[in-house]
Amino acid sequence: MKYMGSKNRHAKEILEIVLKDRHPNQWYVEPFVGGANVIDKVTGPRIGNDSHYYLIELLKAVQNGWEPPDEVTELTYSTFRTLYPNVSIGHPDAAMIGYIGFALSYGGKWFGGYRRDKIGKRNYSLEAKRNLLKQAPNLQGITFVHGDYTDLVIPDGSIVYCDPPYSGTTPYNDTAWDVEDFWNWVRKISLKNQVFTSEYNAPEDFECIWSKEVNNTLVKDTGSKRGTEKLFVWSGNKLWVE
Repeated sequence: MKYMGSKNRHAKEILEIVLKDRHPNQWYVEPFVGGANVIDKVTGPRIGNDSHYYLIELLKAVQNGWEPPDEVTELTYSTFRTLYPNVSIGHPDAAMIGYIGFALSYGGKWFGGYRRDKIGKRNYSLEAKRNLLKQAPNLQGITFVHGDYTDLVIPDGSIVYCDPPYSGTTPYNDTAWDVEDFWNWVRKISLKNQVFTSEYNAPEDFECIWSKEVNNTLVKDTGSKRGTEKLFVWSGNKLWVE
């Protein structure tokens, strides 16, 4: 699914490292599942959590056979953009709101502007639907959870892959992000799990075990749009095996 900051292009390289020592039936957990573009390439017991309610409702609906329409007009997009701040949890259109807000927005940013083709050669609505339905079989069996990452119940001994909001980049919602609290939480759960974190930078007690220069559309500047994706583990994590 189209999603801002998706790791879809790098998922294979990341998972080769993250899953290298996975045991049979070992849980794989993503506290920031996003568009599920990494977890959908993993098998076995999986948990995908995200703080974005409409995103999780969309992923759960797709699991249960929900299909988006072939076309979503700019008028429909604008209508739902106005609707979502005024509806409560449990709204019957929650999946549709999630779909339009992410899959049909420019760059996969939450209601970041209607995706359009000015020269009339692409049907973004149909492309978004096809991509989602193609992904649907790989979402089966995942336990999707809505909530803050700090409240997520992680089975001891899990492999945990974190792809949090990056420092200095555009967030996908208005939720405040405390970087220091996040890294402290990673240290804590690393005592009982194998934890891997994608970021551009990390505190000094974290080790970079993989890096790759990539195109980046999230950095808030007007200069270079290149960045270096990195994968970190806490140096105190005794469960990490070279």
